[in-house]
Amino acid sequence: MSDKPSPRGARFPASLGSRGPSAGPQVTLLRPQRPLQEAARDAARLAAPSGLGLDSAPVRQRMVQRLRADGVRCEPLLQAMGLVPRHEFVDSALAAQAYEDTSLPIGLSQTISKPSVVARMIEWLYLGEGARARGHLGRVLEIGTGCGYQAAVLAQLSTSVMSVERLKALHELAARHLHRLQVPRCRLVYGDGMRGHPPNAPYDSIIAAAGGDDLPAVWLEQLAVGGRLVAPARSADGRGQVLVIVDRGPAGFTRRLGEAVQFVPLKSGTH
Repeated sequence: MSDKPSPRGARFPASLGSRGPSAGPQVTLLRPQRPLQEAARDAARLAAPSGLGLDSAPVRQRMVQRLRADGVRCEPLLQAMGLVPRHEFVDSALAAQAYEDTSLPIGLSQTISKPSVVARMIEWLYLGEGARARGHLGRVLEIGTGCGYQAAVLAQLSTSVMSVERLKALHELAARHLHRLQVPRCRLVYGDGMRGHPPNAPYDSIIAAAGGDDLPAVWLEQLAVGGRLVAPARSADGRGQVLVIVDRGPAGFTRRLGEAVQFVPLKSGTH
């Protein structure tokens, strides 16, 4: 393995495409059971998708190429985003938009973040001194599982992901997605993300998908020495949100600001 590991191989099964009607004479034939050879031939054709559907790697690679053109340079992250089928995490009616750089509704007034926002936040994590030294994100705490897409990406870049969601319906939705896709190294918790998840602390990397007035103190307490936290918080002028990047060193915390963002409000409690 190089100094930056390639994404670990989760099993993301491809969806089967559909076949159009066969050409030939219009013969009405009642056939309750298809001949075995014909069924085997068609099954083999279905098992090898043409590459034009949403289940194809080239579709995801076009998204990755756009991210690279926009300045994302973390190759392990780009490889991970090329593996994870984003269309599997959104409603089927919105699947055609899954690889555009747009947020999409996932229910309960929540959204799946834009690919560019997911990429930039995880890249900030990867730029931390500890992650660069390890070659991976280590033990990750995610606040706000949502539909599970970002957790699936993080799972390719870490030794473990602990993801907390306060909305039970979304927690259950993400669990179905991640189970169906057999995403490894990922555990979901239904709970109050403002409290982090103390039982498995400390974490090498912490990332949040909701923003409050400031970062909860318990998140900082659960960050390991040498770790990095990336989360949105209210900007100094109070007019919006910015990414806040916090590193924890032996002597304490250092804090810097990143890009302007717009996330749902950080709330306490469960629902």
